Amino acid sequence: MYRACRTAEAGVGMLYYLTDTDGTGGRLKADAEDFVVREVSEGPAPSDSGKYTIATVTSRNWETNRLIRMMAKAMHISRERIGYAGTKDKRAVTSQRMSFECPPSALSGIDLKDVSVSDIYRSDRQIRMGDLSGNRFSITVREIEADDAEALVTESVGIIGEAGGFPNYYGVQRFGPARPVTHLVGERIVRGDLRGAVETYLAFPSEFEGEDVSEARRMLSRCGGDYSDVDGLPKMMGYESILVFHLKKNPGDWAGAISELPSGLQMMFTHAYQSYLFNLMLSGRMAAGMPLDRPVEGDTVIPVDAAGVPIHEEPSKVTSRNIRLAERQVARGRAYVAASVFGSDGMLSDGDMGKIERSVLEKEKLSPEDFVVPGLPHCSASGSWREVLCRAEDLSVSFDEDSYSASFYLTKGNYATCLMRELMKTEMNRY
Repeated sequence: MYRACRTAEAGVGMLYYLTDTDGTGGRLKADAEDFVVREVSEGPAPSDSGKYTIATVTSRNWETNRLIRMMAKAMHISRERIGYAGTKDKRAVTSQRMSFECPPSALSGIDLKDVSVSDIYRSDRQIRMGDLSGNRFSITVREIEADDAEALVTESVGIIGEAGGFPNYYGVQRFGPARPVTHLVGERIVRGDLRGAVETYLAFPSEFEGEDVSEARRMLSRCGGDYSDVDGLPKMMGYESILVFHLKKNPGDWAGAISELPSGLQMMFTHAYQSYLFNLMLSGRMAAGMPLDRPVEGDTVIPVDAAGVPIHEEPSKVTSRNIRLAERQVARGRAYVAASVFGSDGMLSDGDMGKIERSVLEKEKLSPEDFVVPGLPHCSASGSWREVLCRAEDLSVSFDEDSYSASFYLTKGNYATCLMRELMKTEMNRY
């Protein structure tokens, strides 16, 4: 049986750990430089006459959607004309390629604190979400609490190595480590309660926010849907201000308010709820004692491409006829066991895993049609598959007197914090 999670992560479906060791405790991102992420991708091919400008953007302490918005403002272009392959952690130093639908000279307008632009060239193709193979991480854990941290980490790393990876939960960043609200908003959207979605985003409290923000949320919770007298929200409540501004002009237009938010944030709401459901399904597999590194009949397996990236669009069902082949492919690293990321396509596994997936959906009272959101196309979501185990390549750990550092590579779409939680086993907001 896997070790149960007793922290707030259980509230977002992360109910178990692979490793049965005690955690070191500690804190990630005490400084932005403690969490360094370098995107790995080939990038679009150069073209002297290309309509897109490609550049590497390195930033410190920037949330991706806000960075896009501020760069667009500085360049006097729409934020929709900036393309990127994936969102990154805010409190971190990140390096990623982006595309800009403008001439290279326009990038000179970007003069933002802790943002640098390099490797500029033209291309015929823009960068789209998912245009990367993975990320390399260098992460330092500080404020560790265990006296025998080195022994605990060494043992946990050994267990992860023997298992071939760690449980591939959607990590805390998907939900908000300090204010895990994104999936709650997504649930309200999926259930057709758009007012509830807006009110949840505006007023859901967190003990880890400043008093000015907490007071603003208390005030918003008392508005009863009428925001005509709301003014001067704290500066950090930028997206909340967008919602309130629209509703002051258009009372009761909940769909319109949501549609004013960046398209990436709109998608994130529903995707976060799908992520929560996946986490529950993965936890259900672990609770049943089913293997993560080996398929059983009824499972779904997905192949990997030449770069080792899982191909979610090519699932295969495991039957009595092909199970030996599936076992060999997974053992050789050519495929992964996967579970459903449930959406409008309604894709589910068969066998025991299918029963687990269906039990989650029955408890949540969901059907595929719920993931088609009229009037909010960015909030609609089709289904997919996600591997239940994530391999950590080139994993190494070094120790200092009162800290330790881990470096490793993960394929795209996977969360470094889900590896680190196996070592730290601490509270959600410490990641």
